[in-house]
Parts: sequence; C-alpha cells; structure tokens
Amino acid sequence: MPVSKQTLNVGGIAVHVYSTPSATDASAPVSVLFFLHGRTGSAQDSEWVAESTLGWIDEQRKASGKSAEDLLIVTFDQRNHGARVVDLHSNSGWREQPPAKNDRHALDMYAIHSGTARDVSFLIDFLPSYLYPSGERTVSSWLIGGISLGGHSTWYALRNEPRITLGVPIIGCPDYTALMTERAGLNGIPWEPPYIPRSLLDLIERYDPAAASYTVPDASNPFLGKKILVLSGGDDKLVPWSASKTFVDSLNVGLGGVKEVIVAPGVGHKCTREMVQAMSRFIWTEALTQ
Repeated sequence: MPVSKQTLNVGGIAVHVYSTPSATDASAPVSVLFFLHGRTGSAQDSEWVAESTLGWIDEQRKASGKSAEDLLIVTFDQRNHGARVVDLHSNSGWREQPPAKNDRHALDMYAIHSGTARDVSFLIDFLPSYLYPSGERTVSSWLIGGISLGGHSTWYALRNEPRITLGVPIIGCPDYTALMTERAGLNGIPWEPPYIPRSLLDLIERYDPAAASYTVPDASNPFLGKKILVLSGGDDKLVPWSASKTFVDSLNVGLGGVKEVIVAPGVGHKCTREMVQAMSRFIWTEALTQ
C-alpha cells in the first residue's frame, strides 16, 4: 500500500502530511492525526509510525469491509528540535551529557512541549486552508498522539484544545509536577528557584492537565467526552508510570468519552510496535468507523 508524503510550509513550520489513496468519496470529510516525536528527536523519527498506522488501517479496512473515514497523519519538528533547533543545550536534562547538563531543564521542557501543543492549535486553524484551498474536503475530527516529550504535548493539547477529540499519549505524563519532583530528587536538584521558578509553577497551576478539574462530571472538566488511550511502559525509569497513575486512575471522561489504559510489562522508556498497533486499533474503532 503506497503512503504518500507532502510537505507544506504553514506559517514557517514545515508540516509533513502522510496519506494513502482515498478509500472513500474524494470529497468526503477526513480525520487528521497529529503525531509528535520525543525529546532530542525530530519529525523524521515519526515516519515509521505514520507508515505503520496507515498500513494497519488500510489492511483493517480491506479485511473488515467496513466503511471508514480517510486518515491523514501530520508530523512536524517540536520547538527547538530538528530544523527548528536554536540551542541544543536547552534539550538536555539536569545531568545528561552531551552537550552539557542543563540547570533550566524543568523550564525548558515545559516551554517546549506546551509551545508545541500551541503549535498544534495554530495548525488546526490553518491546515484546512493549505490542504483544501478550494474547499475540496473538510476535517471531521482532530486527533493527537505522541511519544515521550510528544506524549507530554499530547496531554497538554487534550487539556487545552477543545477541538481535539481523541488522544494517545505514549510514555508521556499528564502531571508535570509529579514527574519533575521525582526527577529532581533523583538528580539532587532542589525544588526551588532558580531550578524551579515560581512563575513556572504559576503556569503549571494554570495550564497543566493535572491542574484541571479532571475528576468532575460537568463542563468544567476539559476531558469530558474525549477518547483517550494511555500507553506506558511498566519498567519506564525516565517517565515512570507512578507519576501518571493517580491522574489516569481518577480521570473522568464521562459517558460520551472513552478511557483505555495499557501499561506494558517489562517495557522501558520506548515506543514499541505493539503500542503503535494499539493506537491504530483505537483510532480505527473510536474515530474512523463511528
């Protein structure tokens, strides 16, 4: 099955759009999945995910005979990554080499992944005009997934972008304070300025998924009605499941939402092919064949 790749310049961001030949009416609505790479990586790292997902969905469509929407998969470099690098040092951790330990790790990582999530909102605004300038097709649903840093961005976008209806965070964490408190302790970093600026905590308390009313069954809960597949490694040391568990266990997506959780035993901080297949299945079931 051929997978095509189109690269667009959308407001200065190089956006890669993966697709397969249309299996539906060429004017029918489509679903769009943003898929975000991990820290120190680039959009190129996600190409195998896009190809694998589109291939699995094509096989499922042929085997099942079901009518399903077409899917586009969109990748781009996270802020300060790939072709958007300004300073490699800002992508390092507190005690990582090379290029050197980064005392601003907590601030830099939050700025990068929250900024990338805001890029997703920007692209939701503009992509339809770039893809279909004459109104050839419309986008029926916006989906998001990502690995590690991209998983953090996925959670952030699910919380702050109401147009996203489905998300698949892979080895990411929805509770930045829980994640970084543990990481700071392991690295001998005090939970205080200048490592943890008060102004950063103010932002986290305003925008972080864990700061939202995520347990209540009313409109104040930004996750209500969303479909979320959580994929984590049981032996992940960098983004341990323990940092996400309390949030995920208590997350209320309501009667119209879906919450599925898979913690893969024996898997460390990596995205496996089994995880990508689970994501493909979830998208097929919850977005394309509804």
